[in-house]
Amino acid sequence: MARERERDPLVVGRVIGDVLDPFNRRISLRVTYGSREVSNGCEFKPSAVVNQPRVEIGGDDLRTFYTLIMVDPDAPSPSRPTLREYLHWLVVDIPATTGVSFGQEIMCYENPRPTFGIHRFVFMLFQQLGRQTVYAPAWRQNFNTRDYAEVYNLGLPVAALYFNCQRENGSGGRRLELNVLRF
Repeated sequence: MARERERDPLVVGRVIGDVLDPFNRRISLRVTYGSREVSNGCEFKPSAVVNQPRVEIGGDDLRTFYTLIMVDPDAPSPSRPTLREYLHWLVVDIPATTGVSFGQEIMCYENPRPTFGIHRFVFMLFQQLGRQTVYAPAWRQNFNTRDYAEVYNLGLPVAALYFNCQRENGSGGRRLELNVLRF
């Protein structure tokens, strides 16, 4: 069990720890940008994630509703994440076995635009206690998934995925970030 946890891509990528507490995946979560599916730790260019993705969720009880949260725990840079977590998207009241288009978008999708370093973008799915029980936060920067889940009695997530993204054109990677910080 401990070895499985060590190899879990959410642990290796520090999503468990930085954003979430350990949890057991209970529902399928499928996120696709165009024809490309998100898998833990894969890399997308900012130009590939401009438009909101298609999100499909599993489950079997249509009376069960879910909240989808997307955050960047590395904003504005991985070495100085002073805006951690930056909220990119929030959709509530998503019925089981459907997708985000059946839910209510309460914070519109804001596409990833990392400027320095490699950023992680995390999708988390939480089961709601009922419909219309989760509301929009007042801000996007310094969002805290754990606190938000506690306020709305969401408990631990039922699924999570993340991808990596960095600025295109060869600039904005780790080397540039270190050079900028020296000045």
